[in-house]
Amino acid sequence: MAVTQRRGRRIMMTDGERDAYLTEQRTCRVATLAADGRPHAGALWFVWDGTSLWLYSLTRSLRWAQLRHDRRIAVVVDDGVEYGELRGVELSGAVEFVGEAPRTGAACAELEVPERLFPPKYFGMEAMPHDGRHAWLRLTPDTVTSWDFRKLTG
Repeated sequence: MAVTQRRGRRIMMTDGERDAYLTEQRTCRVATLAADGRPHAGALWFVWDGTSLWLYSLTRSLRWAQLRHDRRIAVVVDDGVEYGELRGVELSGAVEFVGEAPRTGAACAELEVPERLFPPKYFGMEAMPHDGRHAWLRLTPDTVTSWDFRKLTG
């Protein structure tokens, strides 16, 4: 994964800080493009496996339809209220559709890690509940940008 940093190295997260941050955060904002170039952004739950961001999306959503035509995506995970508390990660690249869509739970080795990480994080369960409406998107980012303004005050 190529890492680009537009902001000063002083506020950039280390790889370990980034991985811990993406593991603990619960909601990301996902931006996709329509065929005519119009952007669409929406919130989504995710898990991070240390290399890829896994998004569990409704297959009958505008996001899913747009990604079928253009797999490019940008994702922002951020938090903080005051300027000195702001931190986040932006990831971009092209998603891959993994497993059956919609997901019903058929065996898929590629989904073992996200389906182990996702249910305890969001549902307080060990096993992944499959509702026949969602499916997996994997973003292994081409670019990653991070910031942690708390480093400016410390």
